[in-house]
Amino acid sequence: MDEGSGTNGGTDGAGAGAPTSGNGTERRTATLMDSYTEMTEILLPNDTNNLGRALGGVVLHWMDLCGAVAAMRFSRRQCVTAAMDHVDFISPIDQGEVAIVEAFVFDTGTTSIDVTVDVRAEDPRIGDERETTTSYFTFVALDTAGTPTEVPELRCPTENQRKLRDTAREERREQLEAVVDRMELD
Repeated sequence: MDEGSGTNGGTDGAGAGAPTSGNGTERRTATLMDSYTEMTEILLPNDTNNLGRALGGVVLHWMDLCGAVAAMRFSRRQCVTAAMDHVDFISPIDQGEVAIVEAFVFDTGTTSIDVTVDVRAEDPRIGDERETTTSYFTFVALDTAGTPTEVPELRCPTENQRKLRDTAREERREQLEAVVDRMELD
């Protein structure tokens, strides 16, 4: 994802004035691209099950780490995992394949940061990739005393960033509605 540095000016297309914090001062902003993080891991035998496929817990660990880095890059603060939504394991990752873990901030609260995390598998011998896992994480930013602290307002200065943000918001909303529908059937 090549968007250049996310720290230059621009608008998020929302048409709102500068956001303010609880004490009336202007709230700092950061862009979606400020948070963008990509990790790669080769799947080795110690991280596989008896079928030679990635252990689900290992994949979740990679997702949590990548999401935390995205949240920290965005907020410039230490961040802790507050929640992880429903996880979809779409396709296995086989031993010897490369896992590509991608994360970015798509929404914020006062102290919370919502991050989408997607995992793809790549066969490095031929370059084929496929989607394997997806989820949404919520992190909370902490100050030096370990207390939740205000995070920047999300700014999406390019059409591509706005599209990524809007797609993540919509897909999360749809996922949460599906969970509610399943709960109502019980």
